[in-house]
Amino acid sequence: MTGIVIVNKKVNVTSNDVVVKIKHLLNEKKVGHLGTLDPLASGVLPVAIGRATRLFDYFLDKKKTYKARFKFGVQTDTLDLEGKVIKKSQVIPTLEQIKKAIKENFLGKIMQVPPLHSSKKVNGKRAYELARRGEEVELKPSEKTIYKFECLREVDKYTFEFEIVCSSGTYIRSLARDLGEKTGSCATMTSLIRTKSGEFKLEDGINFEELNVESIKKSLIPVERCLDELEKITVSERQYKDLRDGKKIFVDNLSNKKYLVFCEKICVGIGEIRENRLKMLTYLI
Repeated sequence: MTGIVIVNKKVNVTSNDVVVKIKHLLNEKKVGHLGTLDPLASGVLPVAIGRATRLFDYFLDKKKTYKARFKFGVQTDTLDLEGKVIKKSQVIPTLEQIKKAIKENFLGKIMQVPPLHSSKKVNGKRAYELARRGEEVELKPSEKTIYKFECLREVDKYTFEFEIVCSSGTYIRSLARDLGEKTGSCATMTSLIRTKSGEFKLEDGINFEELNVESIKKSLIPVERCLDELEKITVSERQYKDLRDGKKIFVDNLSNKKYLVFCEKICVGIGEIRENRLKMLTYLI
């Protein structure tokens, strides 16, 4: 079985729990998620099965969309509800102040420092492992892109709900921390739902508790549908044999870029054209 299934991960289930369950149900060794979700987060978790696991790099840079809630006036060491409170503030920003801070500081390319309690590696160790041992951790900022950051509503006096569209690898908990600072307060993320990962949407997913062989087979998305932004190119059986042998084949009048390669109406992989020569990058059969 090869393809991608979208799972609606629930709170307190790890991304690895989902992978392990699907492996067990299908008796399939090649299963992997395409972008982890923290245990306290829920929502879209695309899971690749079979040869689709070879496509991890193609989905790595896809945009992610989240709905999140930030509580102002309190900050924990983990920046979510799992941690202990390390900071409090009497200052609670208004909706207008939050929107102003977002517009001035959090749209476009930003530099972001990961949470101390994260899986980011420092000298070969996970940051959260070092933090739990009480060791001093210095995490370097990295560039992220925020395409949309909108405050949707005021939930209560302290809590606001947001919709965020961002580049892969953005820490929403860090956005809570930094927005709290920019509004003269402090903040912690209290809930997080990923509603979209690339083109994979929440409404198309299977609930974790409903995962079984039948539901997976019914919802399995073929690889070619997951990569429909790539143009298609068809090769003959002889040409495909040459490609399998590691050769490049001549093509004419096509742009230099990546293509979905088909042979006998079957998607056989992803190739790249450079100077009228097609070379295979990833095989899917």
